[in-house]
Amino acid sequence: MPEPMTSLEAGVQAHLLSAVFNPEQVRLDVWNRLREEMTRLEARQAEGQVSPAHVEQVLSLFAEVHPIERLFVFPGEVRLQRLADMARRHDVAELAEEVRRLVALLSLHQDRAALLDDGETARVGAVEREGPHYFTTLVVDDMSSADFARVRRGILDAQRGERQFVHEMLQVRSVEDALVAVLVNNDIQVCVVRQDLPLRSRAPVKQLRAVLDPIIAEAERAGEEASLVVARWIRRLRPQLNVYLITDESLVGREMHTERLFDRVFYRYESPLELNVTVVAGVRARYRTPFFDALKEYASRPIGNFHALPIARGHSVFNSRWLRDMGEFYGPNLFMAESSSTSGGLDSLLEPTGSIKEAQEMAARTFGSQHTFFVTNGTSTANKIVHQTLLQPGDVVLIDRNCHKSNHYGLMLSGAHPLYLDAYPVREYAIYGGVALSTLKAKLLELKSAGRLDKVKLVVLTNCTFDGLVYHPERVMEELLAIKPDLAFLWDEAWFAFATFMPLARQRTAMSAAKRLAGRLRSRTYREQYRAWRAKRGDGDPVVGARAMEDRLMVDPDKVRLRVYATQSTHKSLSAFRQGSMLHVWDEDFERRAVAPLTEAYFTHITTSPNHQLVASLDLARRQMDLEGFAMVKEAYQLSMRMRERLREDPMLHRYLRLLDAEQMVPKVFRESGLNRYVGPSSAGVEDLTRAWSQDEFVLDPTRMTLFTALTGRNGFEFRGKVLMERLGIQVNHTSINTVLLNATIGVTWGSLSFLLDGLRQEVERLETTLAQATGVERKLFEAKVRSITEELPPLPDFSGFHPAFQPSGSVGEGDLRSAFYLAYQEENCEFVPLTEAAEALESGRPLVSTRFVVPYPPGFPILVPGQEVSPGIVEFMTKLDVKEVHGYRPELGLSVFTESALERVAGGEVRRGPEPRETGSRDEPGHWSVPAPH
Repeated sequence: MPEPMTSLEAGVQAHLLSAVFNPEQVRLDVWNRLREEMTRLEARQAEGQVSPAHVEQVLSLFAEVHPIERLFVFPGEVRLQRLADMARRHDVAELAEEVRRLVALLSLHQDRAALLDDGETARVGAVEREGPHYFTTLVVDDMSSADFARVRRGILDAQRGERQFVHEMLQVRSVEDALVAVLVNNDIQVCVVRQDLPLRSRAPVKQLRAVLDPIIAEAERAGEEASLVVARWIRRLRPQLNVYLITDESLVGREMHTERLFDRVFYRYESPLELNVTVVAGVRARYRTPFFDALKEYASRPIGNFHALPIARGHSVFNSRWLRDMGEFYGPNLFMAESSSTSGGLDSLLEPTGSIKEAQEMAARTFGSQHTFFVTNGTSTANKIVHQTLLQPGDVVLIDRNCHKSNHYGLMLSGAHPLYLDAYPVREYAIYGGVALSTLKAKLLELKSAGRLDKVKLVVLTNCTFDGLVYHPERVMEELLAIKPDLAFLWDEAWFAFATFMPLARQRTAMSAAKRLAGRLRSRTYREQYRAWRAKRGDGDPVVGARAMEDRLMVDPDKVRLRVYATQSTHKSLSAFRQGSMLHVWDEDFERRAVAPLTEAYFTHITTSPNHQLVASLDLARRQMDLEGFAMVKEAYQLSMRMRERLREDPMLHRYLRLLDAEQMVPKVFRESGLNRYVGPSSAGVEDLTRAWSQDEFVLDPTRMTLFTALTGRNGFEFRGKVLMERLGIQVNHTSINTVLLNATIGVTWGSLSFLLDGLRQEVERLETTLAQATGVERKLFEAKVRSITEELPPLPDFSGFHPAFQPSGSVGEGDLRSAFYLAYQEENCEFVPLTEAAEALESGRPLVSTRFVVPYPPGFPILVPGQEVSPGIVEFMTKLDVKEVHGYRPELGLSVFTESALERVAGGEVRRGPEPRETGSRDEPGHWSVPAPH
């Protein structure tokens, strides 16, 4: 059976996660060393001490940076050769001045200086003043320098007068160079590929040679056309880029052969004007933000407002004597863009037909889904929409007990019965991981054995948990679909929207996994593999018994229906306003089974007055990631690696503060690759990263940096409040009993990282001083506090189970959450039991059954849901839990539980447990869905 992930693809991108080799940083480091060397050379020249050895040192630095520098327009290979010639002529003063100027431009990321060339200074000045968008067009062609100069001149001439998009052409001469350039040069937005070109580079980047060599060797063995190799790997590494083919062949048949790899095919370079127009049009199309553009146009029009939004156009604000500060704070554009209108190009979010519809279609292409929907009430609402779309009352849902509360409420609203699954615990840090595949398979097989498999409709899992644990969605879906081929999946990816733009992480997103799995299941190769696997298992059902638990299962390609939904909090990791989220869909039955119920769910949960600014920010977030997501996410990963490196290498910081790594967060049984940590001794090499992200059941996303604070004597809540927020002015949004979570997002800068590290070092230096001056008693108190939050943590409670009164007939653990929820609406059915009396009540044999969701922060998931039995472990956990915020629990009153008489009446059938699903029509018929009976 083939590996579910492409190991070559993961291996290429793994280099960019490596703390050992960061191409862009290597490049800047060498240029900074050049600047320092030139300063020393100037001093030696002033003293008359410049020797050939000194010049050779400068030339060696030029040689070191050359393999990478030739992959950039600026300063570029030609200018680098001119600088080297200046060094050989001993033009020290002129060379030093030029190197300092170039380093300053590089440090400021002013790559528009790429337009600077001999005789083109005036053009650069115009570009800098008017500020068009600059990008690089990569030309993969081994034509002569003279021919390339001719093509480049034609493109420059064709750009005369262009004010919005300006591009410069960069030539590389081989497949290997092209792939390296795409990986390291973030300015590349377009690739023009010649049909016939060499595979291997004449001047390779040695640090990437090892990982690219298998790609080249594979192409050589297969005799594959070089242009197809380039295009295919660009689509895998940076799928948003525009790729065009230049060929000398007749175009007959070429379009069909390359339609999925190339955006257009050109016959030679016969028309620079047409090539330029096509290149610019491709980037302009990705730059377009249909709704935001319509909103700007609407705001610029003279309009008289007689609709129900006084704040629109700002008249009620700017004409007020008492509200002017609001206008001054937010500025006029916010109010000019406010309207309750859905005309004039603004479109309706509930039933989009224009600019919003187009914006959502563009987002679908960017995020790799079949359909994408904008949600302005956050991912909480997106989750509820999916539940209502896919579920009817009485359906069974396999769900991680520790998922976001919106999923629990979604189940309550839908009337579906949750079968809660326990994730593996990380007890030392009071954190839960993910639900093991073996747990999911075992429960599904148990339902099958009990004859209840037909009731199971959905699996709900959090992909990239709060603490950064990431599933292997393709593996999970394939094996569960082997047991139930029409099972639907909801992957709550609230924290994982950015992963689409990092190839190593993208393979673990729901949409990428769905696309890969769909392609595999429909292929002839998979069908042959399935037939062979099925034959080995003999006659009868191939997925029963202990063997089904032990073996890797394969899904019948003739029975499977792939139905995958992903919800993402765009605002949590991309540049959208709060509450801006997206719902992505890959559903082979979407038109037949989901369109009508999803529309109704949308109407149910989405406001009829969505905020235009939220919708526009989703449109803009898509644009940004389409054009620079690869660069920004790559930098976030590299920043997180540097943070881990600095904390581990600094002895004083490491004494008190640690960032948890894979070996702490992912049990060894789930780490087949053997990857232990990202940096430090025995850290991950490129091969380890490749294997881990391709094969391991769970991986830890390095941008989720869980800081272990217990050794400072402060629990997570105290460290966040007293140290990070009050003392250092650093904001975080999640803690556990002894950890604080730090996020390396696209909004975090290297300056932010330095600020954080400096602040943490000040804190541990303060702690060192305090402990050095502490008395023996004070020292013991400190050690006791450390011990209490490292060795004496309250045990993490598993899901205790639903009380029998709320379990449907034939249940294997699922419960009627909705009935319990609404039963608590009658006051006479409920009472409070103080926490101090709960243990005694349980010992006496009295069942305590929660009436509410009880959610402590941290850990931030419900330890009790309506209808769940209170266990001694839960009481102990709540007693020892030292947190200020517990939703659904009033400490002055105690736990809210059902009275014994209420439980007896429910068990005896005197109280309806909730509506049974009514068969009013087939699920295959849109619009025929059961309506819950009133309670």
